[in-house]
Amino acid sequence: MTMVHSLTINQLIEKLRGGQLTSRQIMEACLNRIDSVDDKLNAFISYDVEDALAQADFADKARSEGQEGALLGVPVAIKDVIAVKNHPLNCASKILGNYESPYDATVIKKLREAGAIIFGRVNMDEFAMGSSTENSAFGPSRNPWDIDYTPGGSSGGSAVAVSADECIASLGSDTGGSIRQPAALCGCVGLKPTYGRVSRYGLVAFASSLDQIGSFTKDVKDAAIMLQVIAGADEKDSTSVPEPVPDYTVALSGELKGMRIGLPREYQVDGLDTEVKAATESAVAKLEELGAEVKEISLPHTEYAIATYYIIATAEASANLARFEGVRYGARIDGEDPEEMNCRTRGAGFGDEVKRRIILGTYVLSSGYYDAYYLRAQKVRTLIRQDFLQAFEHVDLIATPTTPTPAFKIGEKAKDPLEMYLSDIFTISCNLAGLCGVSLPCGFSEKGLPIGLQLLGRPFGESDLLRAANIYQEATDWHTKRPDLD
Repeated sequence: MTMVHSLTINQLIEKLRGGQLTSRQIMEACLNRIDSVDDKLNAFISYDVEDALAQADFADKARSEGQEGALLGVPVAIKDVIAVKNHPLNCASKILGNYESPYDATVIKKLREAGAIIFGRVNMDEFAMGSSTENSAFGPSRNPWDIDYTPGGSSGGSAVAVSADECIASLGSDTGGSIRQPAALCGCVGLKPTYGRVSRYGLVAFASSLDQIGSFTKDVKDAAIMLQVIAGADEKDSTSVPEPVPDYTVALSGELKGMRIGLPREYQVDGLDTEVKAATESAVAKLEELGAEVKEISLPHTEYAIATYYIIATAEASANLARFEGVRYGARIDGEDPEEMNCRTRGAGFGDEVKRRIILGTYVLSSGYYDAYYLRAQKVRTLIRQDFLQAFEHVDLIATPTTPTPAFKIGEKAKDPLEMYLSDIFTISCNLAGLCGVSLPCGFSEKGLPIGLQLLGRPFGESDLLRAANIYQEATDWHTKRPDLD
């Protein structure tokens, strides 16, 4: 029998409406699952049992009074970089100490309005800087398919919690692949919306022109439900776009006949794992069999994406993280003067990777280097975006592997930051260009580790993206597989 915590949002809402389940039963099932498996996985940094059950009881009362909501009574876990009022907000860092958020992020407000149970803080790379969740001050999360392997990052805890059925869905953030990469490595669906589609108000900024909040779900239908709830313009976020929000669940219906899917020749890189290549080629063949027209395309500036990203992202991180100095909030280590206090606080509070990126970002913004690095990177970013926009004149979607390899072992790349950065080689360009993208399961390696297919859509093209992903998913069963944690 399928366990309650293994069900999708869509399945649970149907059972809640039919009176076959209560929200409290769902929440208790998730809590029991966490008690059973999270000591091995370390997905959750913290959670409040009493608060979660109280929210569940409130949802049950609301439903008994005739109220409805797209997520009424559904537990959703939150990456520890999104503000939830009166909940801890650590960004998986020591520097914020016992800080609690005084307000809700806009996405949290929208989830509450839809009836969701806002539940728990899930693990991540510190300040979302990393690709393995090994940079967390709370220790690494572990891949539920094999706990010796990384779940990816930076939203590793969000992916683990969904893949291991510790929650029904979760929120993450994606700056260069931080939703899609861990979704691929953990075998769940990870959706990165178009930049400006979802409000960033209440998201602790890493790189403001790249960051985007998105979701982890067990299937594409749930991804559509989550996006429907959190999408929309927000007066508190000047970068959110007042673009009408379509009904994404309606957009799931239809067929692939006539849809054009592009395969970028530049993504056939050295180092692409043979199993990943085979699985993604098989997935593309299935899309073609289902009616899509597949053609080769070119994205000529792809080779510059990683260098461009690590100039722009670190420069913005340097500016954004300047606020963490021990004066206004978070931990503080006193010194003889403010400068010494600042140095001591930041030296003890930030981890190595965060320090590395702050130093790199400060360097590329410094006098004499701004034009040579940052300004040039912004010009190349424009060329990368133009590549995609030109490609979308000829195709509707672009298909690629999500990651160059399946999950790698914990510690395998920790001492080589450059090798770690290459884990995001297929996902970074999407953020530079401000596109939407999704990763969905498309196979397994011989070691039993999940492999992800990435589909990229034009700006605000989530409807086409979700339709194609859903049609593929209905014709396959990869998304139904679950790790054996017993």
